[in-house]
Amino acid sequence: MSRTDRPRREFAAALLGTLAGAAALLAATGQTWAVARVGAAGPTAAAEVNLAGDDTAPVAAAIGWVALAALAALLATKGWARRGLGVLLTAFAGVALLDVWTGTRPAALVRAVAARATTEGDVSGPALEPGWPLLAAFGAVLLLGAGATTAIRGAAWPGMGSRYDRHSAPATVRAGDPAELWKSLDSGADPTVAPAPGEDPDGAAPATASHDNADAKEP
Repeated sequence: MSRTDRPRREFAAALLGTLAGAAALLAATGQTWAVARVGAAGPTAAAEVNLAGDDTAPVAAAIGWVALAALAALLATKGWARRGLGVLLTAFAGVALLDVWTGTRPAALVRAVAARATTEGDVSGPALEPGWPLLAAFGAVLLLGAGATTAIRGAAWPGMGSRYDRHSAPATVRAGDPAELWKSLDSGADPTVAPAPGEDPDGAAPATASHDNADAKEP
């Protein structure tokens, strides 16, 4: 891998990590993480309460949406602004990981069951289903890695559309040869734009009449 390809590969990896981490958080927090039963007084049967991820780890669920917004911001920013975004993404990922951990503790699950239960009674369980919390934690770790990489290396990555930035694009090329047209497109020039007045279509300076020819025309 050449040095010129390395920043692009790092940038692509950070984008994929952010997308995968956000998708894992959003998918996991929308699923059932724990099931409990609340026994009411009397002959009434115990009521079953299902706890979703956004019930036990609501902050982690919100950070999944924040990470999707950060994905668009990674594409739109560059330089130190992108590095600052990486620091924020790293901090949010750490908060999401902590929220998943604390939200799956037994005491936190009991409080979540009591908040969702429609009847008052003794809470039995809750039984944690570890698969979805582990997926959420994995998503937070992916965001943590993508954010840290962006904070360290993001300033060296290319910006969106920098190749066709009008301030850095070469002069307009007008050529009849299809190969030249393709070369101009590849270099960022727009071959459909008419050349400036006095400019030769091939980019050369216009020819001027010599002093001798001008004298010859005089009577």
